[in-house]
Amino acid sequence: MSGYEKRSAVYFGSVMHQRMFPVHYAFQYKVMSLRVEVDRIEEEIGALKGFCKFLSLNRFNLYSLNYKDFGARDGKPWRPWLESLLAEYGVEKAPKRIELVCSPRFLGIVFNPLAVWYAYDEQDRMIAVVGEVSNTFGQWHHYVLSNRGKPLSAQACKVQAKADKAFHVSPFIDMDCEYRFRLKAPGDTFHLGIYQSCRKQPMLVATQAATALPLTRKSLLRAALAMPFNSLKVLTMIHWWALKIWFLGGKFHHTPKKQANVKYSHSEMLLC
Repeated sequence: MSGYEKRSAVYFGSVMHQRMFPVHYAFQYKVMSLRVEVDRIEEEIGALKGFCKFLSLNRFNLYSLNYKDFGARDGKPWRPWLESLLAEYGVEKAPKRIELVCSPRFLGIVFNPLAVWYAYDEQDRMIAVVGEVSNTFGQWHHYVLSNRGKPLSAQACKVQAKADKAFHVSPFIDMDCEYRFRLKAPGDTFHLGIYQSCRKQPMLVATQAATALPLTRKSLLRAALAMPFNSLKVLTMIHWWALKIWFLGGKFHHTPKKQANVKYSHSEMLLC
């Protein structure tokens, strides 16, 4: 087992989007993200060598992580929140280890269309995955895959799951959709695939693939030089492609009335 698999890391990779109808397009862009060991990240940040560490927890820096950006987003530590959420989905015993793969703040700016939580038992088997989806309207939703606390798969095997669309993201896609997820425990590499169908017809594919480097000042500085303002780039591309879809005749769908005033929600993913 690689040493990267049990401590926080920096991921360098790319995201690909391809839409099949009613407007066809495909694009790809480079991204950086962090894999955070929730119980160790404060210690790991403290251990970064040098006067300027480039990464902070709950305070401003070149890169920073903030409790208010993920999970319950109430400023409280992440573990108690995740344990409580997983208990609602049948995970009665607290995970031994929790990881979060996300984009950190860069000079105080952050936007994560998708962050992913991974929970492990005492044998380091993956027992739960939570996909945290955010839209540009300030709302977020958790898709929870738990298998009632049992291992999701052999550690080296990919997991396949599905979920009905329960959260309004793109105004150019309606709610009558289903997601299929393909994922595995993050390690030296990170792989995630999301396959969206609308009324049983394949509509959208989104994938992310990345390679890990240890969390060091050098890797953070390399990320800052290669991919500064990562979140702004993602937001810009979201709005740019939304504008193109609108000009090409895409149908605009308003946020469903029952979701319009709901800041946060969660629903279940199922193994398949």
